[in-house]
Amino acid sequence: MKTADIRLVAVTEANRALVAALELAPEQMDFVASNADSLEEAETDEDARPRVIMAGDRIVGFLMYEAPRDDDEARIYRFMIDRASQGRDYGKAALREVLDEIQGLGHVSRVSICYEPENDAARNLYRSAGFVEEGLDEDGEMIADLVLAARTHDP
Repeated sequence: MKTADIRLVAVTEANRALVAALELAPEQMDFVASNADSLEEAETDEDARPRVIMAGDRIVGFLMYEAPRDDDEARIYRFMIDRASQGRDYGKAALREVLDEIQGLGHVSRVSICYEPENDAARNLYRSAGFVEEGLDEDGEMIADLVLAARTHDP
């Protein structure tokens, strides 16, 4: 499977249980909330935008972000690749896809993401995409920001 085959799709009743069944490696369990909790949260948070990460016709991960219309900042606050699909650059491809989707909204100029400071895989992934660490939040998570390139419009 090529990373070019990675795409994001909406969470539906048909794929919800499969998303909830995705797993992290045991040493990663403390790094991100469970997908079941995230899906529950998405039902009550009108700004939440949950996405299934697909590799071809296979579900390989999950992410969720918010990009309120009255804010120029989007926040990616869930991002995971199933343990069986890690190490294949799916995370890098999915991050590109979600950043493209966010930029396509038209009103966002900055994206932030939080992660556990000891999560080196996340740090390296986000750094490679251009995120810059800004410091720890009140919960002790690292905050990293990315300024999106201005969109050019064809005349």
